[in-house]
Amino acid sequence: MKIKTLLGLLAGSLALCACSVMPVGSAGAGDSAVAAAEKLRVAMVDPDQAVLSSLVADDLSYGHSGGKVDTKTSFIGDLVAGNSDFVSIDISDQTVKVVQDITIIRHTLVAKTNDRGVAGNVKLHVLQVWQRQGGAWKLLARQAVRPPA
Repeated sequence: MKIKTLLGLLAGSLALCACSVMPVGSAGAGDSAVAAAEKLRVAMVDPDQAVLSSLVADDLSYGHSGGKVDTKTSFIGDLVAGNSDFVSIDISDQTVKVVQDITIIRHTLVAKTNDRGVAGNVKLHVLQVWQRQGGAWKLLARQAVRPPA
């Protein structure tokens, strides 16, 4: 299924169902997706190709705040090569919404980076869309935006 179609179905499902925002500690499918998201956070700081590959969907659409969009291959490749190097990633203000086999996670990301040897700091609002695939949660889509000034 194409990303646009999937996101369209997701938007329609959200409009039609009464889905509540669950706190991070709530029981259920959201906890499993949050655990996968935490594994991804750790793997982005200390990149391991096999771990990253197990957490990311083959059809990944990974949007950066600057407009670049990565695929699974380019996302993992940039992390492993150090082109995208996270020294630390802190997550706050996280909300979780479960819609059937999709979990939507929003949070604020504050990170120290060292991309290609250049130190930096970043603060972003992030949307992650996780899908249960074959019994495992996979990151299907991610979009980051800079917070308003």
